[in-house]
Amino acid sequence: MSYPVFTKEMKKDYTILIPDMLPIHFTLFSDIFNQYGYHTELLHLTGNEVKEAGLRYVNNDACYPALLVVGQFIVALKSGRYDPKKTALIISQTGGGCRASNYIFLIRKALAPIYPDVPVLSMNFSGFEKESAMKFTPVELLKLTVASCYGDFLMALYDQTKPYEKTPGQADALLKEGLSLIERSIHKGTYVWRRHYYKKLLKIFSAIKIPEERKPRVGIVGEIYVKYSPLANNHLADFLVKEGCEVEEPPLMEFLLYCAKNAVNDHERYGLNKKTVLFWKFGYHLMMEELTKQHHYLKHGGYIAGSSFKEIEKNATRIINQGVKMGEGWLIPAEMLSLTEHGTKNIVCCQPFGCLPNHIVGKGMMRPLRELCPDVNLTAIDYDPSTSFVNQENRIKLLLANIKK
Repeated sequence: MSYPVFTKEMKKDYTILIPDMLPIHFTLFSDIFNQYGYHTELLHLTGNEVKEAGLRYVNNDACYPALLVVGQFIVALKSGRYDPKKTALIISQTGGGCRASNYIFLIRKALAPIYPDVPVLSMNFSGFEKESAMKFTPVELLKLTVASCYGDFLMALYDQTKPYEKTPGQADALLKEGLSLIERSIHKGTYVWRRHYYKKLLKIFSAIKIPEERKPRVGIVGEIYVKYSPLANNHLADFLVKEGCEVEEPPLMEFLLYCAKNAVNDHERYGLNKKTVLFWKFGYHLMMEELTKQHHYLKHGGYIAGSSFKEIEKNATRIINQGVKMGEGWLIPAEMLSLTEHGTKNIVCCQPFGCLPNHIVGKGMMRPLRELCPDVNLTAIDYDPSTSFVNQENRIKLLLANIKK
């Protein structure tokens, strides 16, 4: 079956819909796309309607993230807000063995019977979908990379100030102000002066004073879509804040470093990536420097910085082999161990129900993790259309009850 292809001529007139995984980061990405002549919109659709649409148009054996992404697209197209003959969709492809590469085919197959004219674009840096891939110039690629850095920094500031806001919505207003600042810097071309803007963002969020005695910290780890997407995890971060906790979400930079490290490992172990290994090593070095810089500014601003990625790598070897890289692989247990040893001893591990790789590296690693850290307080939560929210909430409340004890 042939599928419609997004051509250069479509760029001017088409609206491109983006699924919502990382709300802060994807807001910045969308703004960058629009700056270069695209017209993109970030979807914020939630609720049972999205899940039901996904179940109707995707085989129920498909993983939960795939189902939600398809559901968001279908609901948006059926809303009447978009002309199907002037609308395209975009999805990322990282080159992984499951969701990360194959969503695009599920989306096309789901759309074919009802919206055969809607093309699906791929956002990837691995040479996939050459006819339907969004092309980036070096400057555009730099802007997207820097936007990821600012997204991580904003996410850390927001997570650490939200529980201590004086009036409801104060942290959200500061986040909006911070996003506007970074968007303006990207438009003006001053975005590269990250030290300058990190200081400005710290000043913006200083409006919320963090007390010396902080609330219990709860780390959120797991499959990349479910741990970040409010739609997928039933607004887990908001729920934890309402229950009197402070949330810690690992930065996207850690996942990108994990991908770069895997590419280097594949070259050293199996002789793969001969043409690109220097690129991955260079990217790894730059991202390591950036994460170190962010930690420096967070600490000097009175915030808690995460673990260095070198430490996360070492922790991986203590609990699992770095050859385990299907799904989020060795990153999940390594992040859990690093969180625990840095004082965040309460952890929620989010997993799509039926995702075997992430159950192995998530729930499967809990016993060795408890042997290394007997005082860790953690729970694994499965996310699926058929899973009761009340059941998920009760599991999380058991975790919180152990904090109080």
